[in-house]
Amino acid sequence: MSASDRRIRRRSELVTFFVLAFGIWPILAVAAVGGFGFMVWMYQIIAGPPGPPA
Repeated sequence: MSASDRRIRRRSELVTFFVLAFGIWPILAVAAVGGFGFMVWMYQIIAGPPGPPA
């Protein structure tokens, strides 16, 4: 592997890392938390709020 090939591969790996670290993973994290919150909200609409019966 020549020096220029290593430079190109390193740049490609850095771009991939930054896209994953600052693009895809934060979006997936927000979607997961939002999806869980939505499921809890829908469950509480059906089953009522938590706590002892009134």
